[in-house]
Amino acid sequence: MIKFTQHTLDKIERVVEEGGYIIRYERGTFQSGYCILQAKKVVVLNKFLQTEGRINTLIDLLPLLNINIDELTHESQKLYEEMMSTEVHK
Repeated sequence: MIKFTQHTLDKIERVVEEGGYIIRYERGTFQSGYCILQAKKVVVLNKFLQTEGRINTLIDLLPLLNINIDELTHESQKLYEEMMSTEVHK
């Protein structure tokens, strides 16, 4: 079970960043709370999302991102595999 804390958010952000993506929190008209700029490997999230919303959005995005698991630290690899293998992202 995922805890919706700043610590959990930091760990998920670290996975995305170690995967080569930049995460930015911006204002804008986001239909789903996020935007991915694939060519630049930038993920833009709605800055008005609360911690739980940010965590859920990043978990939903993980399968859409091109992350090379070999580039992740051991801790991030474990978290990434856990997120990808569980029913967390519905």
